[in-house]
Amino acid sequence: MNSFSILTTLSITAALIAGAPAADAFDGKRRGEQSQAREQFMAGRVMSLREIENRVLPRMQGLLYLGPEYDARALTYRLKFRDGSRVIFVDVDARTGSILRQSG
Repeated sequence: MNSFSILTTLSITAALIAGAPAADAFDGKRRGEQSQAREQFMAGRVMSLREIENRVLPRMQGLLYLGPEYDARALTYRLKFRDGSRVIFVDVDARTGSILRQSG
C-alpha cells in the first residue's frame, strides 16, 4: 500500500468516525419520538400514525412521501413530502387528525 492509499483510507475512516455520533444522535431522537408517540397512543391521547397518514396521504397525491416527525410537546405530526426540488411540510394535530398548516 502506498502512502496515498494509507492517507486516503485514514481520511475516510476519520470521516466515518466523526459522523457516527451525529448519526447516533439522530437515531436516538427518532427512537425517542417513536417511543413518545407510542406511549401517547396507548394512553388514548393521540391517533396512530397510520390513521394520520390514511387521512393526509390521499390529499397529497403525486408527491413523494418522505416520512413523519412527531412533536410530543405539541402533540403534532409533521409529514414531509417532496414535489420535485421543493419540500412540503404538513403539520397535523395528533389528537384529531386535522391539518393545522401546510408550508413549502
